[in-house]
Amino acid sequence: MDFMTSLDISASALRATKTRINVASMNLANIQTTRTREGGPYRKRVATIASQSLDNPVSPKMESEFMRELQGVRVTGIVRENVFTRKYDPSHPDADTEGYVTLPDINPIEEMANLMNLQRLYEANTTAIEVAKSMYMKALEIGS
Repeated sequence: MDFMTSLDISASALRATKTRINVASMNLANIQTTRTREGGPYRKRVATIASQSLDNPVSPKMESEFMRELQGVRVTGIVRENVFTRKYDPSHPDADTEGYVTLPDINPIEEMANLMNLQRLYEANTTAIEVAKSMYMKALEIGS
């Protein structure tokens, strides 16, 4: 694996992790949201990721200059879940005729644990970029 490939992989992981952090933060911020523009309560979102490997470079110019394979991960989509919980609160303005309010089924402890793991993943990838950069600088020192 060459220097640029290692940077591509870590950079793609940083982009995917950033998206996943944003999704988890949105879930936490909307844990009590009972009314959205689309109608109904907020629907929990989950970012799906997949590995990527493109054998053909994007442009002919890249093909002639670099001839490297792009690898890493990417966000393939953001899925909205249709799982809700009902809470008895007849005084709530969005309560139904029986006095129940429909809320998104979001576990705040699970979302916070996800955020902590994503933070560690982000830090690991920034460290990998720093190590690759350091190795590249050492190689330049040796070569000169």
